[in-house]
Amino acid sequence: MKNFNGKQKRCLSRIIVSAVLLLVIRIIDPPGLWGLFYVVPYLIAGYDVLYDACRNILHGQVFDENFLMCVATIGAFGCGEYPEGVMVMVLFQLGELFQSVAVGRSRDSISQMMSLCPDEARVLRDGKTEIVDPSEVEVGEVIEIHPGEKAPLDGVVLTGESTLDTSPLTGESVPRPLLAGESVYSGCVNLSGVISVRVTKCAEDSSAAKILEMMESATEKKAKTEQFITRFARVYTPAVCIAALLLAVVPSLITGQWQEWIYRAMTFLVISCPCALVISVPLTFFSGIGRASRSGILVKSGNDIERLADVTAFAFDKTGTLTCGSFRVTELRPTAISQQELLEKAAYAEQGSNHPIARSIVECWNRPLDRDRITAQTEHPGGGVTAQVDGKTLLAGNHRFLTENGVEGVPDSAEGTTVFLAEDGVYLGEIRCEDTPKPEAKEALTELKQLGVRRLAMLTGDHRSVARRIGDQLGLTEIHGNLLPGDKLTILEQILDSNRTGTTAYVGDGINDAPVLRRADLGIAMGAMGTDAAIEAADVVLMDDDLGKLALAVRTAKRTIAIARQNIIFALGVKLLVLILGALGIANMWLAVFADVGVAVICILNACRLMVQSREQQSS
Repeated sequence: MKNFNGKQKRCLSRIIVSAVLLLVIRIIDPPGLWGLFYVVPYLIAGYDVLYDACRNILHGQVFDENFLMCVATIGAFGCGEYPEGVMVMVLFQLGELFQSVAVGRSRDSISQMMSLCPDEARVLRDGKTEIVDPSEVEVGEVIEIHPGEKAPLDGVVLTGESTLDTSPLTGESVPRPLLAGESVYSGCVNLSGVISVRVTKCAEDSSAAKILEMMESATEKKAKTEQFITRFARVYTPAVCIAALLLAVVPSLITGQWQEWIYRAMTFLVISCPCALVISVPLTFFSGIGRASRSGILVKSGNDIERLADVTAFAFDKTGTLTCGSFRVTELRPTAISQQELLEKAAYAEQGSNHPIARSIVECWNRPLDRDRITAQTEHPGGGVTAQVDGKTLLAGNHRFLTENGVEGVPDSAEGTTVFLAEDGVYLGEIRCEDTPKPEAKEALTELKQLGVRRLAMLTGDHRSVARRIGDQLGLTEIHGNLLPGDKLTILEQILDSNRTGTTAYVGDGINDAPVLRRADLGIAMGAMGTDAAIEAADVVLMDDDLGKLALAVRTAKRTIAIARQNIIFALGVKLLVLILGALGIANMWLAVFADVGVAVICILNACRLMVQSREQQSS
C-alpha cells in the first residue's frame, strides 16, 4: 500500500472491511429480515457509488456505470440475493481501485514532466543573488544554477563548466558536458559545477513550459477510437437499460415468475456495464503517450497516435534532420602544394571568420595558429575572405569570388560546398566540405522500411548532386533538391495525393519547415535543435533529435492501437456471450461480475503492458 495515495488507501480499507463483514454475516447466515444486516457492508463498500448515481441523475446524466451498479445491486436485494448484491458492489469497487492505481502509474511519466519547472531562480541583480519566481526573470538577465538544481529558464552559459542531465527533456540517459557559450534548456539538471547563464527566453516561452503545454493538451484531445467508445457508451447504456426492463417485465407478465425474471434482468445489467471499454481504451492511449514521453518522444494527442501507427510515407528535411547540421572537411584537392600545406593556408585565411564552413576548416587543421603571421583579414559576405599571411595575399572563397579577383585556372565545380584557395593570384587547390549524415540515420530509415513504410523522400534546398549523394548513402526512395520553401509544399502535396491509403509524415527542424509540418498528415519536429515554429507546428516532437526514435515512435503507436483493439474485441465478445447466457438464465450474478469487473481488470492489465514495456526498455 506504500504506493497508494490517501484516497486509494481509504477505498482499499472499505473493500477489506466490507468483505470481512460479508464473510462473517454469510457464516452466521441470519434468517428472514435479519438478512438486512447485509446492508451494512453494502453501504460501506458502495455509499459513494449511490451518491454519484443520485448526483448524476439530478444533473441529467442518468445512464452510467454507477446507475447500472445501483439498479443491479438494489434489484438483487429486492430478490433476496443479499450476498450477491454486496459482492457485486465490493468487486465493482475493487475494479475501480485497480483502475485508479493503473491510471496513477501510467501518469508517472507525465507527472515527471509536470515537475520540469523549478519554483525558484537565482538571479544576479546589482551584484547580489536574489531568489525569485522564474516568471519574474527577464530576457537578458543572468541567473546562477548550482549543482543538483534544475535550470529554471532557457539560456546560454556565460561562465563555469558542468555536466548537464538532459533526460527530463530528451529521455537521453547519458549526461553531456557543458561549456561557456553552449545552450541550457529549462528542466535539465546541472550535475556538477556552478554556472552563470544569460536568459534567452522568458518563463512562458521556455522549453519546459512548451513541453508542459504539449503534454496537457495530449491528455485532452481524444483519438477517434476514444471518441467512438464515448459515443458508443451513450447509446449502449440506455439500450441495455431498456432491454433489462423488457427482460424483467415481458416474460414476468407471461409466466408470472417476477422474481426469476427480475433477477435475470439485474444480472443482465451487471453484465452490460461498459466499464471495460470506457476505462481501458482511454487508458491504453494514455499509456501509449506516457510510454513515448519516457523515451523523449512527445505525442500531442491520441489522434496523433492513430496517425503515427498508420504512417506509410515519410518526407524529410535534410540539414539538421537527416544530417548533423554542421560541416566537416571531406576532401582536399591541391594543385602545386601538398594537402597539409593547402589545409594550413586555408586555416590561416579562415581563422577569423565565424562562418560554419570556415570553422570546419580550422577544426580540421586542429593545430595552434600563430596570429602574428596574420597582418590583415577581410571577410566578403557571400564570397569569401582575404587575408595577409606571411606577407602574402590569400584568397579563400567560392568560384565567383576568386575569378572576380583575377585568379585563373579555378575549376567551375558546382558539386557540394567547395572552398577555392589562391595565394598572390595563383590557384592552389580546393577544399570540399559537407554536412554529413547523422550516425543513426541509415539504421533508422532501414527500421522504418521494416515497419511497412513504403516511401522515404528527402526535400531539401541543397544542390541536387549533394542531396543525391546523401540520399544514396541513406537508402532513400526519392530525392528532391534545389527546393524553395514553397516547392517543398508542392512536392509534399504530390506525395499526399499518391498516398491516400496511409498517413504521410514530414520530419523537419527549421523555421521554413513549419508550413510543411502543418500541411502533412503528421508533422514531426526535431526538438533539441529545432526552432520554436517547427515544434509548435508539429504533432510529434523528438526531444533529443535522435532519428532512431522515429521507429520507436511508430512501434509504440502500432502497439497502442493493437492493444486498444484487443480490449474492444475482448470486452464486447465476452459481454455479448454472457449477456445471452444471462438472458437465458444460465449465467448467474457471479458470472455477471466476471463479465464486468473481471473483464475490466483484464483489459486494464493489457493496457498497462505499454508502461511495463517502457520501464523494461528504459532500464535496458
